[in-house]
Formats: sequence, C-alpha cells, structure tokens
Amino acid sequence: MKRPIIGITMGDPAGNGSELTAKALSNTNLYQTCRPVVIGDAACMEDAVRIAGKQGQVSIHAIQNIQEAAFTAGTIDVYHMGLVDKAKHKFGQVSEMCGEAAFQYVKKVIELAQAGKIDATVTNALNKEAINLAGHHYSGHTEIYAKYTNTDKYTMMLAHENLRVVHVSTHVSLREACDRVKKDRVLEVIRIADRACRDLGITAPKIGVAGLNPHCGENGLFGTEEIAEIQPAIEAAMAEGICIPEQKPTPPDSIFSKAIGGWYDIVVAMYHDQGHIPLKVKGFVYNQNLRKWDAVAGVNITLGIPIIRVSVDHGTGFDLAGKGESNELSLVNAIDYAIRLAAKKT
Repeated sequence: MKRPIIGITMGDPAGNGSELTAKALSNTNLYQTCRPVVIGDAACMEDAVRIAGKQGQVSIHAIQNIQEAAFTAGTIDVYHMGLVDKAKHKFGQVSEMCGEAAFQYVKKVIELAQAGKIDATVTNALNKEAINLAGHHYSGHTEIYAKYTNTDKYTMMLAHENLRVVHVSTHVSLREACDRVKKDRVLEVIRIADRACRDLGITAPKIGVAGLNPHCGENGLFGTEEIAEIQPAIEAAMAEGICIPEQKPTPPDSIFSKAIGGWYDIVVAMYHDQGHIPLKVKGFVYNQNLRKWDAVAGVNITLGIPIIRVSVDHGTGFDLAGKGESNELSLVNAIDYAIRLAAKKT
C-alpha cells in the first residue's frame, strides 16, 4: 500500500503544537507508514526543533506546494504560510495574530484534503479565544471542518485504546445540551457511531447508548428523556440492524466501565463532559512525584465529514509551551488513527 500523505496543522503558534510535532516527526519509523507534512510556519518549526532538543536529528524543509515535499526521515516538510511575526510572538499568550494563523492552517489543510493533495488531516490544538479574537467565530475544530466541508450531520469521536465515545452534543452549555437530546439526533449519532466502527475495521459493532439522567431517569422519576427520546432512537436503530446489546439506554455511571471491559465497541454519550471525562481519566496520567504528565493519550476524530480529520485530545498547553516538556503521545496516536482511516478509504 502506498504511504498516505498526512497533513498536520501546527496549531496555535503560542501553544505547544509545534514542539509536539517536532518530537513526533523526529521518529524515523513514522516515515515507513506515512508521508507527513506540517501546515504552519517554518520559523516556528525551527524553534520547535531546538525546544524539543532535536537539533542535528531533523531539519526543516519549507515548501510552497505538496509536490515539493521530500517525505524523508530526518526532514520535516513544512507548508510555509508565513503568518507569524516572530518579533511579536510570545509563548503562552492569547493573541489575534496566533489565532489568525491557527485558523488559516486549518482552512488550508481542509483545502488540501478536498483537492486530493493529501489523504488525511491531523490537527494540533487551537485556542478558541484566540480564533474568535481574530474574527473567526467558531467553538472549535469540529465546527470549522463542518463549515468548510458543507456538512450538516456530524459529531466527534474520542478514542483511547479500546474506549471510543461519540457525542449527541459537544460545545454548548449543559442546559442546552439537555434540550438537544432528541430522538432524531440520537438516532443520527448511533448511525454515525456504527459507520465509524466499520471504517476502523470492526465488522459487527456493538454500541452502548448512555442515558442522560441519573439511573436513566428511574422510569421517569428523575427525568423523561430516556423514555421520550433515547429509547425510541434505540428501537429505530435496532430496526435498521444496528447492534445495541442492552436494547435500552445504560446508566451513565456504569456504561464506560462496561465499554472498557469489552461490552461495547463504542459509546454514544449525550453531552460533552459525559464522554470526555472518562476518556481523559483513562488516557491522561499525571505523575504526582515527578509533577509531570507521564501520558496525554487519546484522539478526537470528526465523523460525518467527507475528509479524514483526527486531532490531539488536549488543549494548546500554554503553561508548557516553549519549555520542551510536552508529551507528544496524543499526536502520535492521532497520526496513527489517520493512517488507519486513510488505508480504509483507498
């Protein structure tokens, strides 16, 4: 199989995305499975190589089109956008300049994927305050991808090892999230979850569907969403042949332990934190003695859009930016997922 071309955005230049990228792409084994290219600024990546302690191991190769890329271990190809004024650049600070740069990196990687120049996209973190400061009013990557791919029905999937989670809603208030638990949307996300598992090579996916309320509402005592919205969606999905082993919503306080234990291949969560918290508890490991993160693992995949998008499952790391202490594991995971998904599309 031909190695897929993976476009990787640098993320917010004030964050740790450039350092993570330098660390991930310094692994020569990566080039045996894919052809990575960074969408960002060459000068920032030069700094990142130094910050990551990779001088002498890798060099930066600035390009203006994908055809110029070397795709060779020891050389990091950077699709140079020239959007960062180094005299104004400061790590760890929200700025309009960095917000604009991060947004344009994302827009460009989408354009390259739509044009067939790259096979998959991987995104480092952007800062939502910064991109809004720059005049781009989006709540995150998922919404930007939906806009520029003209996609109406989409969701995000979080994944770490055997735990996969998709969401009925994401970047809205908790109050609004409850209002968004409707039969049609829940059914839509169940369908997307089933397709995502099949795209990953799971031939007969088992899907767990979380309830919204404590104890799934206790037959209406603590809320009626399970009865009025979630159960009808489950029944409609099963009528289409989708496998939901329990045939009903599962209490949110036990569904993720079951998923880790192999009961399901994927879980449909009703809102952002219901799905994010268990995955990050599993994937993020803080070393209390050394006072550093031993692991920051897991990925975020946008489902329902016509191109492949996988992201790190953490923020911009402003507190770590420029210090050389950031852990690249989530980015490595994201690139690996992008390679797997690209292989399924060929």
